[in-house]
Amino acid sequence: MNLGRIWVIARNVFLEVIRDRILYLIALFAILMVAATVMLPEVSAGAQDKITLDLGLAAINLLSVIVAVFVGTGLINKEIEKRTVLVLMAKPVSRLEFIVGKHLGLSAVLAVLIALLTIIFLGILHVNGIIYPLASLLLAVLFMLAEVVLMTAVAMLFGVFTSSLLATLMTFATYLTGHLSQDILALGKLSENPSLQRLTNGLYLVLPDLERLNLKNEAIYGMQLIPTASELAVHMLYAAVYTALLLSIAVGVFSRRQF
Repeated sequence: MNLGRIWVIARNVFLEVIRDRILYLIALFAILMVAATVMLPEVSAGAQDKITLDLGLAAINLLSVIVAVFVGTGLINKEIEKRTVLVLMAKPVSRLEFIVGKHLGLSAVLAVLIALLTIIFLGILHVNGIIYPLASLLLAVLFMLAEVVLMTAVAMLFGVFTSSLLATLMTFATYLTGHLSQDILALGKLSENPSLQRLTNGLYLVLPDLERLNLKNEAIYGMQLIPTASELAVHMLYAAVYTALLLSIAVGVFSRRQF
């Protein structure tokens, strides 16, 4: 694996996605948050600070997931449909380098997007005099980035072997069920049906447990709810291993495709 070739692919993806005006989402986020800070005091009874924190983090999460899903599913599929993948495969670029480079490029875009949205969010909180736990908020944002990097790998995996529309639907379904995977496991434990328990255990093993990476409530209500450092390290390792596994499967599927 040549790091230089991976860097070139990642850089091209980064510049291409930026040119697609993806960062206009920043303006949308700023408008949403300004409107929220103006309207919330009129509709909430003293809870506008918590609601603003919740809304801001949810908006950052939603916008970054949308970018990861819609752009990620098309990263490989677009190359296949336009037949430009033939040009790339004719060069000394392995399919591993191709997949990893694409993933790193989009992950870099998402990191920049989340960082800029967070800066705007903190600025709005400061201007409006809203008190917030900075350390836990930044920690929640870091784990949010880990989540969207994982979802980018999911989107790319589906995009390798199916159409962009179907891959998008499957990725959103994975995102939703990933946040419900602990509830699915709990449902199986409450059931007295062994077949249902085996099914729910299997689903929990296969689906990503995205609630491990969801620290938004902790960011809103303070550091006293934050898991221990060892638990956080395990959750981050889980995201990294799961992402690497998904990319490995994507490389395997992509290697079997004939162009």
